[in-house]
Amino acid sequence: MQRKTLGMIMAGGQGSRLQPLTSERAKPAVHFGGKYRIIDFVLNNFVNSGIHKIKLLTQFKSDSLNRHVQTAWALNRTLDQYVDLVPAQMRTGTEWYRGTADAIYQNVNLITDERPDLVAVFGGDHIYKMDLTQMIDFHLAKGALCSVSAFPVPVAEATEFGVIEIDEDGRMIGFEEKPAQPKHMPGRPGWALASMGNYLFHSKFLVRELLADAQKTSAHDFGKDIIPAIYHNYPVYVYDYTQNRIPGETNSYWRDVGTLEAFFEANMDLVKVTPEFDLYNPKWPLRTINLNAPPAKFVFSDEPGENARRGQALDSMISAGCIISGGTVEQSVLAPYCHIHSWAKVEESILFPDVQVGRHAMVRKAIIEKGVKIPEGARIGFDLARDAERFHVTEGGIVVVPKGTIIQPEK
Repeated sequence: MQRKTLGMIMAGGQGSRLQPLTSERAKPAVHFGGKYRIIDFVLNNFVNSGIHKIKLLTQFKSDSLNRHVQTAWALNRTLDQYVDLVPAQMRTGTEWYRGTADAIYQNVNLITDERPDLVAVFGGDHIYKMDLTQMIDFHLAKGALCSVSAFPVPVAEATEFGVIEIDEDGRMIGFEEKPAQPKHMPGRPGWALASMGNYLFHSKFLVRELLADAQKTSAHDFGKDIIPAIYHNYPVYVYDYTQNRIPGETNSYWRDVGTLEAFFEANMDLVKVTPEFDLYNPKWPLRTINLNAPPAKFVFSDEPGENARRGQALDSMISAGCIISGGTVEQSVLAPYCHIHSWAKVEESILFPDVQVGRHAMVRKAIIEKGVKIPEGARIGFDLARDAERFHVTEGGIVVVPKGTIIQPEK
């Protein structure tokens, strides 16, 4: 029998590690892969898995996220399909969301009103594909009250995750949230089993545990409180995400894009000749807002010479509405309506919508925010010391030009 599943997506985090990209928008609203927003990927996972009742919990700087979801994700209400935006309402007191579990607790009425069999509590800020029906089948076959999806990560990176131990049947027997010394997976030294922050609960069990946690002095967080409190006494199972298979694909890709370096690398993954994360699989469509933008355009193809210009893009993704006018783009991702002018060069960079790169300007290993105009002859990414005086530069040497930046012409 098909189980009635309610999706609850937590999209209210501040995303402080993605500053300055999150200075004016929530992390799930950050542009990714040219035409998408980060939130689109979890929404596509739910919809492609046949889950069409989705509550999206928002809080910080949610205007951009709200406008995107309202425009891009209008499901069919006649068929009782919806993506509902749920702002923080302080239904249970005067506090904003104090943790991930508190976010669900403050909206527990959504569960009791809908009365689903299962509740899928997922984060809204990761890049991946997942067929939730396979996790649901696993959950039911194991007789679990809670299932947690997990993914192997190098031990050096595991300090940022909840680290899980399991027995031979996949049942959770240990859990530590962001441990200083993550435990290695048995038989796989150097790797730890990390929680993806995606949970599947029997709804009555979830409601009961949320009510119990609300009465305690705790962080009111799934990773810090709920999961450690239940796995000793109840059947909590761990779903191996690497076993999840998308039609037409053979690998499992999951990225936490919580830092600028991770965000940059995940975008660069897309422009590889054979990308690990495939945007072009028709068996798993990736929906987003339809801008009704014209096709990308490449103009000028001069004969070779000293001042020759050619509009071209190599190993890149160019979104609709872009004009590459006599400039060159290499290993880059351009969001809609970017304009690259003559003799300009953009290399190993991410351009958000409406960026203009002037004549003879050069951009290398940079993230350029929405609407920024790079003047003629400007150079970004070539002198990091100077760039650090004007922009934001990461430890890894990625230059981030914030939204609203006015760049002065080169002297």
